[in-house]
Amino acid sequence: MNTLSMILLACLAGGLISMAAAATVVFRLSRQATAVLVAFSAGVMLSSAFLHILPEAFNSLPPVDIHAGHDHGADDHATIAAEEAAHAGHNHGGPAATLFAVMLVTLFVFFALERLALWRHSHGDCSSHEGHHATITAPPLILLGDAFHNFVDGVLIAAAFIADPMLGVTTTVAIIAHEVPQEMGDFVLLRNAGWSNTKAFIANAGSSLSSLLGGALGFFALSAADSVLPYVLVIAASSFIYVALADIFPLLHRQRESFVRQSLLIAAGVAVVPVVGLFTH
Repeated sequence: MNTLSMILLACLAGGLISMAAAATVVFRLSRQATAVLVAFSAGVMLSSAFLHILPEAFNSLPPVDIHAGHDHGADDHATIAAEEAAHAGHNHGGPAATLFAVMLVTLFVFFALERLALWRHSHGDCSSHEGHHATITAPPLILLGDAFHNFVDGVLIAAAFIADPMLGVTTTVAIIAHEVPQEMGDFVLLRNAGWSNTKAFIANAGSSLSSLLGGALGFFALSAADSVLPYVLVIAASSFIYVALADIFPLLHRQRESFVRQSLLIAAGVAVVPVVGLFTH
């Protein structure tokens, strides 16, 4: 199976799995299941960002030749060693610093998008949305925001698979984990707006297909400009970190779950990524 096929399959499977899981929870299961998914998804996202995506982004950077433009003699090892020590101790620029700058800017961008209701994450107890947000959030805006979000997810999945198929799998797992609570919130909002379960499911499924477009465009764009890949991976990691720290952790603080239970669920989520890695190598 070629890379593009894996990307499209991952986007499609991710959308279907998250939709099915969210529908099952909202239509059938209790609210307790939401708390389990939220804490678990935070662990998956942080583990994926810090253990796989960020290391891969930095490993994808081209090596920096600190001796370029210098003409050293064959025996001038002391000078070379001194330059390397100075470079290691005092250099704060270069591609790695640029990646950190991209991460910082991306976090602020996600904050702005969320404030503008273009990048909305619905986590936690879906019943808390009933009767309030449904009256101020129009269904078209919900679906437009989700379509944009899913398109970006498709691009991130494409970047991960181009870098490494195993990274693509773990990134898809992380995206599914954080999409389930969001889709749950969307179902509740659409139902409170007067939509039937069937209509809400079909509409959400349609918006999730934008990930296929994002995956395809991301594959062709990143294949033609692989130098951009590290920066796209950093954006992917920043997305997971932002959602986990800005949205999910504050919600966990407000829940009446025990600290031990939440910690175990987060740890289980963290463990998913390395476990998936063992079976995909």
